[in-house]
Amino acid sequence: MAQWTVDAPTSLDLDGVVALRVRVISGSVAVLSTGDQPRVDVAALTGQPLLVKHEAGILTVTYPDLTWDGLLGWLRPQPHSANITVTVPRECPTQLGVVSASAVVSGISAPTSVKSVSGKITLDGMSGVLDAKTVSGDVERLDARTVSGRVTADLDPGDGAKLRVATVSGEVAIRLPAQASTQVELRSIGGRVQSEFAGLAPARAPGGSTLTGTLGAGAGQLVVTSVSGLVTLLERNHQAASPSPGQPEPQEDAS
Repeated sequence: MAQWTVDAPTSLDLDGVVALRVRVISGSVAVLSTGDQPRVDVAALTGQPLLVKHEAGILTVTYPDLTWDGLLGWLRPQPHSANITVTVPRECPTQLGVVSASAVVSGISAPTSVKSVSGKITLDGMSGVLDAKTVSGDVERLDARTVSGRVTADLDPGDGAKLRVATVSGEVAIRLPAQASTQVELRSIGGRVQSEFAGLAPARAPGGSTLTGTLGAGAGQLVVTSVSGLVTLLERNHQAASPSPGQPEPQEDAS
């Protein structure tokens, strides 16, 4: 086993990384896929040193006393901050846990789990099984569950892609290509549901507002559920701007 205590900006080159586990508090973390040698770059560091371990192919970046299930215990203000970039093979399973740090994961095709208390999560170019959970941070791209954080995603789902979002009070805005091929179910118990796609029909059933239907051949699946948040599905064209909840005046189920 190789082990490093990192108390200043540094770079570490590694071999044979088969899984990644990162747990940090504040600052920023970027996990990027690479076809080259795996690497850990710590660009800035304050407070407690980081512990980096590489054992049996498993790369761990964390604080010595911060456990995977103990993130909520660090809600009080902390002096510990780090800006970290980790590059790993595209097929590397990844677990990432942060308190208030922003988290970016890009290009990973293996199962990925991201947990955040209040930090923003951005997930881009992901093709593996994805689980993103946050208490109050925003989430992008996308099998996400959040309490009050807003979920915004601009997607090009492939055939068979399954996209799921669930919030309590957070707003959800999803934008799909005009020629998207997916089955859609949008539901909010206490909030509004609206879509720019004409092919979705309202289902006025007790217990909420729902829009359902099939876009194109229906090769994929998009399911969005919220307790009280606004749910919006946008249709993308080449000139469209970034999605923003509440932007359009589309077809709506306001039951």
